[in-house]
Amino acid sequence: MHIIKLSAIDSTNSYLRELASKKVLEDFTVAIAKHQVKGRGQIGSVWNSEKGKNLTCSVFKRNCCVSIDDQFYISMVTSLAIIKTLQLFQVPKLAVKWPNDILSEQKKICGILIENVIKHQDIEGTIIGIGLNVNQTQFKNLPMASSLKNLTGTLFDVEELLVRIVEHLKYYFEKLEQGKHDFIKRAYESLLFRRLKPSTFKDIEGNLFSGFIQGVNTNGALQILLEDNIIKEFKLKEIQLLY
Repeated sequence: MHIIKLSAIDSTNSYLRELASKKVLEDFTVAIAKHQVKGRGQIGSVWNSEKGKNLTCSVFKRNCCVSIDDQFYISMVTSLAIIKTLQLFQVPKLAVKWPNDILSEQKKICGILIENVIKHQDIEGTIIGIGLNVNQTQFKNLPMASSLKNLTGTLFDVEELLVRIVEHLKYYFEKLEQGKHDFIKRAYESLLFRRLKPSTFKDIEGNLFSGFIQGVNTNGALQILLEDNIIKEFKLKEIQLLY
C-alpha cells in the first residue's frame, strides 16, 4: 500500500484522478489529506471536515473484475470494509443508509464517493473517496452528524483507521474477484438502515409514501415493498428515506 500524505488539497479524489491520468498507479494507492478545501459528496454535495481531526482520503483500485453494469458492487465492498473496521473499534449500532452513508446510533459518521475511470466501456480503475468523522466533536447545523469520538469517548489514531480500512478493502475486493457477488450483496443488505421496518419516504416531487426496504438490485437501486404488496425499485436521488 503506497500512501501519499498531503497537508491541504482541494479534493483527494480529484488529486488521485489527475495522478492516474499521468502515471500507472500501484493498486491501493492512497491519498490522505489533513484538510480538504473542496471535499465532495454524492452528486455535487459538499463534505465539510475540521482540519486534522478526521479521515479524508481516497484509494485507487485497479479494476479487473467489475463491469459497468455491476459497478455498485464497489460501493457495497467499500461500505462493508468500513463497517468491518469500525466493528473492530467497538463503534456501536452500525448501519448503511442507502446507498453508502455509514451510520452509528442513527447518526451519519461517514460518507463515500465512488468515481470510476472508464475507457472503451470498461472500468479501468476506481477512486474511492472516504470522509470519516473521527475526532471532531462539533457539527454546526448538522444535527444528524456525529463522530467516533462523540460515540465512543475515545480519541482515535486516524492513520491506524486508514490502514485497517484498506486491509478490509483488499479482503472484500478479493471476494469480488472470486465471483462471490451473492456473499457481498447479502452482507451489504443485512446492514441496510431500517431494512424490513415500516419507513416513510419522499419522492422527487415531494410526495410522502410508506414502505419496507427489502434490499438492492445489482445496479444499486433500492427495492421497497409498497402498501399494495408490490416491490418497486428506486434509483439514487429518486427518493429520500426520512428518519
